[in-house]
Amino acid sequence: MNTRTGSHAGHTLEARLAATVAGGLTLRAETLPHDVTSRLRFARERALARAAQARQPAAAVVSVAPGGVAALGRAFVPAWLRAVSVLPLLALVAGLVMIDHWTSREQVLATANFDTQLLADDLPPAAYTDPGFAEYLKSPSP
Repeated sequence: MNTRTGSHAGHTLEARLAATVAGGLTLRAETLPHDVTSRLRFARERALARAAQARQPAAAVVSVAPGGVAALGRAFVPAWLRAVSVLPLLALVAGLVMIDHWTSREQVLATANFDTQLLADDLPPAAYTDPGFAEYLKSPSP
């Protein structure tokens, strides 16, 4: 079965069911007493008003501090809340500094190890100009 056909059939079935239920409710609504219909009408109007209010964007509250600085939301923010909001940024910066320090240290140690191997080896000075010198350094020492 094609998924489009199945989806279309599902929507058609839902539409039929909705029409049947709505028709049944409409027929039975005519037999309800007046006080019940007025309460239902009032509840429906309140629900529609709440839905309309929920759809509208919330207005931002702008307050101006004595120094002429405009702030959105509450005018007073406790100091501990400001300090806590800065902690993730401080942790990120500290982590980046530690990573930079660690990579620099690893590069220095690798260069020092390479220099130590070069200076401790028994090679003549002419070997440093030999084209196969890089392969010699890569080969394991006996």
